[in-house]
Amino acid sequence: MSQQAAQVETLFLHEHGDEYRVVAQRDGERLFHAILELKETDAGPRPRRLRVKDGTSEELRSPDQFVELARRAARIRISEQTAPRARDRIRETLDAYQVEAKVVRTCRLCASDGRYSPITSETAIETDDETICPECARQQLDRELAFTGSISADARDRLEELLLEVQDLDRVTNLLSGQLDPDLTKFDEISATVDEVDPVRVDSLDLHPGMQEHLESRFDTLLPVQSLAVEHGATEGRDQLVVSATATGKTLVGEMAGIDRVLNGKGTMLFLVPLVALANQKYEQFKDRYGDMVDVSLRVGASRIADEGGRFDPEADVIVGTYEGIDHALRTGKDLGTVGTVVIDEVHTLGEDERGHRLDGLISRLKYYCETGGAPDSGDTQWIYLSATVGNPGQLADQLRATLIEFEERPVPIERHVTFADGREKIDTENKLVKRAFDNKSSKGYRGQTIIFTNSRRRCHQISRKLEYSSAPYHAGLDNRKRQRVERQFADQDLAAVVTTAALAAGVDFPASQVIFDSLAMGIEWLTVQEFSQMLGRAGRPDYHDKGTVYMLVEPDCSYHNSMEMTEDEVAFKLLKGEMEPVITRYDEGAAVEETLANVTVAGKQAKRLNDRMVGAVPTKHALGKLLEYEFIDGLEPTPLGRAVTRHFLAPDEAFQLLDGIRKEHHPYEIVADMELRDEH
Repeated sequence: MSQQAAQVETLFLHEHGDEYRVVAQRDGERLFHAILELKETDAGPRPRRLRVKDGTSEELRSPDQFVELARRAARIRISEQTAPRARDRIRETLDAYQVEAKVVRTCRLCASDGRYSPITSETAIETDDETICPECARQQLDRELAFTGSISADARDRLEELLLEVQDLDRVTNLLSGQLDPDLTKFDEISATVDEVDPVRVDSLDLHPGMQEHLESRFDTLLPVQSLAVEHGATEGRDQLVVSATATGKTLVGEMAGIDRVLNGKGTMLFLVPLVALANQKYEQFKDRYGDMVDVSLRVGASRIADEGGRFDPEADVIVGTYEGIDHALRTGKDLGTVGTVVIDEVHTLGEDERGHRLDGLISRLKYYCETGGAPDSGDTQWIYLSATVGNPGQLADQLRATLIEFEERPVPIERHVTFADGREKIDTENKLVKRAFDNKSSKGYRGQTIIFTNSRRRCHQISRKLEYSSAPYHAGLDNRKRQRVERQFADQDLAAVVTTAALAAGVDFPASQVIFDSLAMGIEWLTVQEFSQMLGRAGRPDYHDKGTVYMLVEPDCSYHNSMEMTEDEVAFKLLKGEMEPVITRYDEGAAVEETLANVTVAGKQAKRLNDRMVGAVPTKHALGKLLEYEFIDGLEPTPLGRAVTRHFLAPDEAFQLLDGIRKEHHPYEIVADMELRDEH
């Protein structure tokens, strides 16, 4: 015991029933702990017995050995949690041996477990009306997390970071039940930024008088990204890739160039987008803005079956179309007239697994069409590509043979929040957030409105029905009339929220102040950083709001399909911390065969040249071999089967499944059902 006493650096005393727990430490490590009993004497309280603990056993020691320990210890500390009377007794005992002790704040949980852990105002964690040390708080947090289910390391690290920051365990664990404590849910803020660009005055532009007058009636100067584009030749026929955040004015770059060329007799303007909902909205906008100057037509995917309302006129001055609608026209040999300008909106779609190769092929086929008689006599077709999210803008601009116009402005700041909730709690949380936003107005006089992104059409309706404030579902399953009504109601601030799937991520214009992610999946695929950035960019418009707000509602240990390797909490922090993915078009065998067949159908012997200039690397020789094997082509001409396959945008395996069903004389409904089941698996 004498040797142990010589090693003691700190002797810690804490009330333990009618006794005192004694902890001897050196360099923060416990040497041993014991139980001290006191007795009353005529001279005051004195040591009666010392029981040294060793696991579950005890060793009885002489009371004098406690006195030796106390005298040799470098310092003695008494827990602040010790009752005043018990504190006075131990102090009186120590005073009798001329030993000084200091009362300190300590962790009760450590003390009860035979450890000494001093805590300060900087380290104390509040819980259950007491303060504990960070280590005990972490252990209690881990127990709470174990009770709620598995959670990713990133999510746990985030909660621990918050625990040490706010020093309140209950506030942190409340996040696990969807509590909206803004100081804790806030992950970061993307500041508003403004690059210094000298604005171009509208009256200095040399445009057709009709376009010039139209622009001058709307504003005096161009926005920065528009000014940069004009300075680098947007209105002089130069091809450009314009990369800038949502609501910075990219679309007008294409409008200025295209409408001006139309009015100057330099050919039709094609404005192409990935989705029917977006095409419908752009069509209505263009009619409202330019309908008195030009004829506007619409060509969407449905046009290959039946044109909605007869809105497609191939001789129109401006054709707003979906990628698929225009590609179908090319694949079936339709005349698109003389094309002066092509604007490809959301060009980052090139990087998507499902649609990327089709946009890549469309661009190549449309360029071929323009080069072989579809371009104006007065010059080449101008190409303008627009996107808010491209991870490799320089490389993509080179591949598209376009001048890069990159402008990194964010008009309003965006706060990004993360909170945890299971599927049952999410709608209650969304309801609170929607109400809170709509009940407040910005300094510009607009109520806060919300876009809620979820992963299925059914969930859109489920959420919308349960929100207390006015809301509506919005997805590709609604007809155009219903979608337009929702757009109009949102624009008039008659709706507090819209609940949508991926339809809005691609740029449909809803001026929302708040974006909520009910799910971090679209269908059965997790969002990419690019998709996430595109969607959160919908929050906050400079003419409406002071800031944008984004909430991610994360369900720990959740996935939406057994093919998903990650859980939602893992994905959440990957998205928040991840770098934007580069836009790369990748070709598997099916995609290579599909695009090569379309190129053969459109360009015959020139198909290899079309393949060679596509953004992605197409294995042309292998694809042609497969097309011959499948009897989709004869030489470099499509067979009747090949034409049918390409006009319906079928992948080879889909074509063979259809053929198999037809040969077996299955009912058409049965064939379609089988193909739907195949897609689900």
